[in-house]
Amino acid sequence: MTKGSFRAEDGTQLAYSDEGSGLPVLCLAGLTRDGRDFDYLARHIRDSVRLIRLDSRGRGASGRADPETYTVAQEAQDALALLDHLGIVRAAIIGSSRGGLLAMVMAAIAPTRIAGICFNDVGPALEKEGLARIGTYLGVKPAVRTLEEVVDRSPAANPGFRNVPALRWEEETVRHFIQTEDGLDLPYDPALRIGFDRAMTGPLADAWPLFEGCAGMSLALIRGANSDLLTLETAREMQRRSPGLIRAEVPDRGHIPFLDEPEALEAIHMWLAKCAAAQEKDPA
Repeated sequence: MTKGSFRAEDGTQLAYSDEGSGLPVLCLAGLTRDGRDFDYLARHIRDSVRLIRLDSRGRGASGRADPETYTVAQEAQDALALLDHLGIVRAAIIGSSRGGLLAMVMAAIAPTRIAGICFNDVGPALEKEGLARIGTYLGVKPAVRTLEEVVDRSPAANPGFRNVPALRWEEETVRHFIQTEDGLDLPYDPALRIGFDRAMTGPLADAWPLFEGCAGMSLALIRGANSDLLTLETAREMQRRSPGLIRAEVPDRGHIPFLDEPEALEAIHMWLAKCAAAQEKDPA
């Protein structure tokens, strides 16, 4: 695996990883997440694709930036800049939560750069109740002081997740918190909350036109069966508007599935095959 970084147009240092060869697959994580979110999936696909993971500005190993730039529009531009930096003409995108919104904006800005999109528990209509739950912990350091305490509380703190092995919660904990001498810290800029709170004060944006703009691309949707952010009705409407959409419901999962569940992997492998076939047909 190659780990690198580049500067965005405004000078923000952005970190990424790049491994494997074949179809370029760009992984974009959720609001407070980073490229490590795709570690579980990587074990299953990195031998067959070129897997690229971006830490969006203010997350993971990327630099913190002006909070006013923590927007979907700017982060989509950053993702396209990464493709430019790597000399990649076209890539398939796996977008988890906010990463799926970035993918739709990228498809609107530069449709010829996108070979397909796999949405992980996200779509053009999101539930305010689920977003409000995210707002309860966004930018807030845990009251407990050790990772071990977080592991113990993880099942109760993650509604919708059932039958998750204890080892998985241990793996998750080190991806979401940093152990320091003074307790736990966050692996992202707490200022992400500024834009989030602003967005929550008004009605949620209608992103259906963005989704419909993805027509003709290879699309897939992974949904946690217990998700409080993406309803089953929205998932069905996405499939109605895009009949070729590959869709999987992952039992015992809320927002967001880990992507190494059997149902998720089956859908992702089908989607990757469609993206690769489209790429071979039209490599430009």
